[in-house]
Amino acid sequence: MIPNAQTPLRFDGPEYSPARDQVRLSGQIERVFNLMRDGKWRSLPDIAQRTGDPEASISAQLRHLRKARFGGHTVNRRHVANGLFQYQLIARGA
Repeated sequence: MIPNAQTPLRFDGPEYSPARDQVRLSGQIERVFNLMRDGKWRSLPDIAQRTGDPEASISAQLRHLRKARFGGHTVNRRHVANGLFQYQLIARGA
């Protein structure tokens, strides 16, 4: 469960199909949140290795976590080198 998020989690978009995507996307965002809630800096490849989710999906879920309906959490980003970035989640209310 993601603190401060509306339940059920509400995804959208032109290609989104609730029957096809709701369970998968809910699982992804919860895995990303549960890993990142410790506030440590991690790259997309590191998050992908630990969650088993694709990097593009992780990037989308980190953007979702900034939205009010997904908790309005802070997601920081910093440049490491050669186009590699790291991300840090500061959970709202933590």
